[in-house]
Amino acid sequence: MKRTMQKVGGMVVAAALAFLAAVMPATANNIAVTNVALVNQNSGAKTLEVKFDLSWDNSWRAPCDDPAYTNWDAAWVFVKFIAPGSNKWEHALLSTNGHTAVSGSAIAVGTNDANGVGAFVYSSGPYTGRVNYAGTRLLWNYGANGYNFAAGASVTVSVQAIEMVYVPQGQFWAGNTNGIINDSFHAQGNDNSPVYIADNNQFEIYWGTGDSNHGTVSNAFPKGYNAFYCMKYEVTQGQYCGFLNKLSYTSQATNRYSSLTGSRYTIGTNTVGVFTNGAPDRACNNLSWADGCAYAAWAGLRPMTELEFEKACRGPATAVAGEYAWGTSTYTAIEGLQGTDGSGQEYYTAGNVNHSQSTGPGGPVRAGIFAKASSSRAQAGASFWGIMELSGNMYERCVSIGLANGRLFTGTSGSGGLDVSGNATNTDWYASTGAVANRGGDWGDQAVYARVADRAYTANNYTARGLYFSVRAVRAAPSGVGP
Repeated sequence: MKRTMQKVGGMVVAAALAFLAAVMPATANNIAVTNVALVNQNSGAKTLEVKFDLSWDNSWRAPCDDPAYTNWDAAWVFVKFIAPGSNKWEHALLSTNGHTAVSGSAIAVGTNDANGVGAFVYSSGPYTGRVNYAGTRLLWNYGANGYNFAAGASVTVSVQAIEMVYVPQGQFWAGNTNGIINDSFHAQGNDNSPVYIADNNQFEIYWGTGDSNHGTVSNAFPKGYNAFYCMKYEVTQGQYCGFLNKLSYTSQATNRYSSLTGSRYTIGTNTVGVFTNGAPDRACNNLSWADGCAYAAWAGLRPMTELEFEKACRGPATAVAGEYAWGTSTYTAIEGLQGTDGSGQEYYTAGNVNHSQSTGPGGPVRAGIFAKASSSRAQAGASFWGIMELSGNMYERCVSIGLANGRLFTGTSGSGGLDVSGNATNTDWYASTGAVANRGGDWGDQAVYARVADRAYTANNYTARGLYFSVRAVRAAPSGVGP
């Protein structure tokens, strides 16, 4: 399976001194943003180009597990800045066009209203291997941010990048084929029949035994039929720590920081507003629904729905009874830790899922830990599209179909900003009260809860911080993107 990797990527903070730019410290993971500079100011148009080098390993634009389907990975890139005379980070609004993709790459802008919030950077043609898109340029429309920078002004910028995976538009199945698995979806009148999502039209969906539990899924609800990008990994402790360090108000950081300890959670603070972590590549636990919504909004992404979760796991393939994200009903428990735990290089000699029946470490493991250069999809624990750890490790907090408020979700994307208390402001997210379905199992539960169709924890709207919960955000693919 050529699209998997031995060491994962995450959010990267990088900046460099250049025309109007100030120096910021850089952190690096599998994905790296380096040599950041601001160039080519157009004072009349109030624009600047943000120039940087972007690289990551084991990229692909290639056939999936079924060679009839092709997809790719991408970097979701967005820019934060501090204006002259300020000490607060803001989200840079990009132009909808005018960006410069280097040879071998393509750029697709994700817009909210008339402004670009970030951009997907990915291979423009068939490719597998390391990418290095040196000299990529995004056009920042700083006038849209309400500024008119003088030439030579001191502007601090930080370019962020998150690894994503493209899930193409298309039909798919939701549910199980061999009876109900903990409230799994099914067709009306037949508990053994999964639901076929054929388009974006409104429909009635059923779950649990019989037809008594059901709800209407509206045209506006993101069903997974339309193309979307999904984070390749659960948010890591390094990513979340970087997010905390970019919040502009003490109240934001206070509300979004968990002081819980144990179960391999390493984020801490030694001074107010300065957060550190001891295992940056490890999936981040101790996150509430509000924490996850805030992270997604700050990055210009959004929560994932239950149907998108099943599409991200299964792809267009026919449902398999009791299947996990890698497409079979069997799993291998992890054992044989190699390397220094928390180093970002550690791996296990066996296993494809982290759950309570295994000999795992009693908490989340490094994102992407089961994938090696020679891994098959099942060995890597990868989904049809190459997305990692959708089964096990941490619960994926999705927008619930089983709760009425969840069915009001319309899939608005984050703007890059939060309110002064550190909360997402998208009203359809129910970011404070929640409308949450916890899917995919976790390190502390039995493996059966990691099955794709399992909905055991979808009706209680559990939104609090806990040792078993993380976040994985998505965003609708820009129009016109696809083979």
